[in-house]
Amino acid sequence: MNTPDSKGMLILGGLLFAGFVALGLLLGNAAMRVKSLERTVVVKGLSEREVPADIAIWPLTFREASNDLNALFETIQRKNALIAGFLEGHGIAAASITISPPSVTDRHAQAYGDTRSILYRYTGGSTVTVYSNDVEAVRNAMKDVISLGKNGVALSGEEYQNQTQFVFSGLSDLKPAMIEEATKNARAVAEKFAADSNSRLGRIRSASQGQFSIENRDSTTPHIKKVRVVSTVEYYLAD
Repeated sequence: MNTPDSKGMLILGGLLFAGFVALGLLLGNAAMRVKSLERTVVVKGLSEREVPADIAIWPLTFREASNDLNALFETIQRKNALIAGFLEGHGIAAASITISPPSVTDRHAQAYGDTRSILYRYTGGSTVTVYSNDVEAVRNAMKDVISLGKNGVALSGEEYQNQTQFVFSGLSDLKPAMIEEATKNARAVAEKFAADSNSRLGRIRSASQGQFSIENRDSTTPHIKKVRVVSTVEYYLAD
């Protein structure tokens, strides 16, 4: 015979069982909803621009040799003046021209043993550097550099530290529009993927902006730059 206490225990047990069943159903539905949200697609959006360089850096280096130190310095000074005059004659402002101090080496002081085989005791040179926002003027001067040779100035070949550079400095002005374009392109790709998979595009799960890169458009036109950025966006997908 069941006592009141045993009946109460049965009722309590039944209620607890029903509660656990209901809780299990709720958790199961919640898990299904979470699982559906875990369906994502990762897409990339590209934005590119071609822009002209706005700074030109052009080092003009030459070297001389002599057995007369004073004559060597005079030659270097004269050729520096010739180069500066050549540049100004092509519309490059004097403020954009920098003449480095002469670099002179006494080869007798450096040689070991017999110095009679050394043809010229002193060697030296200088670098005239153009740093200008007038890129076209610099390019025009570069095309006419042969005229310096006709005036006795033999420029040295470009070494690593003395290479001509064309620079684009206006990246900060391009960034907002390019980031917006890259993000729109990424969304267009994601929407196409969602449509092809019979899904709906949901909200953004994560997004990252790639680094901007600035490169020469090609090897023959270093004064034209290609600016590029890729944005990576992950979207949720829903049925």
